[in-house]
Amino acid sequence: MDRISLEETGEDSAIRFRDCFSVRYIQSAALLCRLAFAIEQEYPKEGPVPADIQLRHEAFTLNAVLSSVSFLESTINELHADATDEEYSAIDEKHEALLRTIGRQWHNPRNFDRAPMLTKYQTILAIAGQPGFGEGDPAFANVRILTEIRNHLLHYTREWVVIPSRQVPGREPESTSDHFEKILHRKFATNPLAKKNVPFFPDKCLGHGCAEWAILNSIIFTDEFFRRIAMPVPYEGIRDELLTR
Repeated sequence: MDRISLEETGEDSAIRFRDCFSVRYIQSAALLCRLAFAIEQEYPKEGPVPADIQLRHEAFTLNAVLSSVSFLESTINELHADATDEEYSAIDEKHEALLRTIGRQWHNPRNFDRAPMLTKYQTILAIAGQPGFGEGDPAFANVRILTEIRNHLLHYTREWVVIPSRQVPGREPESTSDHFEKILHRKFATNPLAKKNVPFFPDKCLGHGCAEWAILNSIIFTDEFFRRIAMPVPYEGIRDELLTR
């Protein structure tokens, strides 16, 4: 939720705004996911899909995935900003004490900004005296994969993808598509609008199933993070807006 405060400065006063983009990102992801789902429901699995509809579907699913990771990044960045800001007017004493501890132990914004996103979550859990996420934790593992997808999309480089006419036992992954197909196998339904004989990634991967998986796992992960540090989640008031279909 956005924060607004009134700052008194002698005879003058000013209204200060503190935005909460994490909420906007997850709201956007959920909306885009629902729009992609509507398209998949409208068009049959077999038959031509108009080019403009195909483009809309791709835009919805692609940006739902990107917004899900932006939500994860903004959430932890906003928590750190609250901890180092030293103004806790809307926070009770217990939570204020935790934020002060985080602010004292990780006050240097430069060191914080340079840390990988998941490291930020793990470090703040350690500062709070709570157990970190284990490597085998499904929520942690799924968010790690989601981040890998986002990083590939943002730092994309062109590559050849070979689609064999038949499967060869023991063949090692040769492309990004092979890699993602291997680790995302059976995690969600593939894109029903994808044409035949196209790579798994991005064509078959980026559908409503992937977008929904990204959103649900992002929320599961942050829910558990805030549960461990015993703080309310910043998106509690808009949960009913986060439907994915």
